[in-house]
Amino acid sequence: MQIVIILIESIIVGLSVGFAVGVGAARMFNAPTVQAVGAFRTLGEMNSAEGDPAAHFSFGLGFFFNAWASVVGAGAFTQDITHRVIPNWAASILLLKNRNVEETVHNPKKMGIVSGILGALLVPFLNVTSASIPASLQVTAVKVLVPAADTLINMVMPILFWLAAIDAGRRSGLFGTVFGGIAAMIMGNAVPGVVLGILVGKGVDDLGWTRITRVILISTILLFVISGFFRGFDLEMLKSFHLGVPTWLNDMHSAIVPK
Repeated sequence: MQIVIILIESIIVGLSVGFAVGVGAARMFNAPTVQAVGAFRTLGEMNSAEGDPAAHFSFGLGFFFNAWASVVGAGAFTQDITHRVIPNWAASILLLKNRNVEETVHNPKKMGIVSGILGALLVPFLNVTSASIPASLQVTAVKVLVPAADTLINMVMPILFWLAAIDAGRRSGLFGTVFGGIAAMIMGNAVPGVVLGILVGKGVDDLGWTRITRVILISTILLFVISGFFRGFDLEMLKSFHLGVPTWLNDMHSAIVPK
């Protein structure tokens, strides 16, 4: 009886959340003409797929395994389902029949309907799976799913996005390669850097070197500099070259970076 209650409640929640996520993701592409509620990373990640249904599906699949492991192992429903899995899978389904993103991915009505259906399927699956698996098997499931998700996210996804950057043009390929390499060194994953590289490269291709594209480029560089500083990348880089770390730099880290 408890499983039935979980199933019914999960369908209602999944349908509501999925519909809202799909509409919000589609409306982001219509800003600033239409106000939207969404996440910037969702917009950037969906743009990086370049309207390819396989890219959207594979991107969502990588985060699905990670989210599934979190639900099974810890009972935690992660934001990857709403920010990454549902909108990307909805885009993949819509693009199978029509590759025109303006008529599919940018359409709030179509994205809302498909995302609602996906939510009504995914949320019950995750919750029922978590409730059905005995506690003794949850540890085993996590040991299998987490390494698989790590492999997809850390190895497969960076390659797919790098190939998408190269396919998007010379500038996107160049910026994607450079920023992806820097992100891999600083953050341990090249995907954020490749996505930002695609954003910068495509912006320059479409708009040229305008004030907006310069601001985006400078903001991206500052993002890497700040991220590297707070992660202690500058100290590790100096040590890797067997160089002494200046006292003032150590003092700055001690004063600013929380321990």
